[in-house]
Amino acid sequence: MTENNENVVTETEKKDSDVLLEVIDLCKSFPIEKNLLGKVQKELVAVDKVSFKLKAGETLGIVGESGCGKTTMGRTILKLHEPTGGQIIFNGEDITKYSKGQMRHLRTDMQIIFQDPYSSLPPRATVGDILSEPVKVHGIVPPEEVKSYVMDLMEKCGLRDYYYERYPHEFSGGQRQRICIARALSVKPKLVVCDEPVSALDVSIQAQIINLLKELQRSMNLTYLFISHDLSVVKFISDKVGVMYLGAMMEYGDKKDIFDNPLHPYTKALFSAIPNPNPDVKMNRIVLSGDIPSPTNPPSGCRFHTRCPHATEKCKQCVPEYKEYESGHFAACHMLDEE
Repeated sequence: MTENNENVVTETEKKDSDVLLEVIDLCKSFPIEKNLLGKVQKELVAVDKVSFKLKAGETLGIVGESGCGKTTMGRTILKLHEPTGGQIIFNGEDITKYSKGQMRHLRTDMQIIFQDPYSSLPPRATVGDILSEPVKVHGIVPPEEVKSYVMDLMEKCGLRDYYYERYPHEFSGGQRQRICIARALSVKPKLVVCDEPVSALDVSIQAQIINLLKELQRSMNLTYLFISHDLSVVKFISDKVGVMYLGAMMEYGDKKDIFDNPLHPYTKALFSAIPNPNPDVKMNRIVLSGDIPSPTNPPSGCRFHTRCPHATEKCKQCVPEYKEYESGHFAACHMLDEE
């Protein structure tokens, strides 16, 4: 009996050891109005009690309408914004209350690829300088090996060696985004937050960048938190998918479960908007009425009830519990409890 218990504990510990990032009830709000004493009178709730787990080597795709808190959540996880509640556990460490000094040694493990490749690169630095600086600052390789290390990284990211002496303004959007990807990977991170990395690019270039990210993930064992509006891209690159609305996580689970069997009405409405290339297939589009409520004054009860076609009086008054309805498939909806 004792041996069996020991085996169970070992298996559980092994399962938990695979988790690189765990977010528990993460909250982030921004004060927008204070009284004369400096007390917050009004605040914008950007992220509200978001929870998920992300295993090493996996990709979690985060989708939702503009303003739902996807980018703020990603930046809060990286501690670019200080969280106002909840926990961030990275590689077994609770980093929620880490100071900037404590976070410094983790910066090599956690990186971000920004949405706009034009404004995220310093215009007066060459590609060589942009990629070499983080390598030198964090001591990734000995000083005499920095240039060869950077040249090898450029090759992996599809950048020619003669780009080393060029400036960002000399490149196209796709080439700039490759530079941004190389900069993020220059410090050998474990987790990369991809904040809509292809939304500013042409469709043909998007495919190249997505394929590059997948190849780099395989060769470098990277873990991605991939934020995007494009559901087709998310379906292609992700292992798990999270659907956000007005700062809250509406649904979360494996890609196959989410796309084959969406549970939440908001997820179903989002997926109904995915264009079908077959002109003979009739789309059953679910059109949501009304506008997204203001995050400074979110509705009571379920945040989606003002636009939900299935909303009841209970939805208007009670916040639905975010819970597991299938193995690994979570949602927050009163309708699911009644079925």
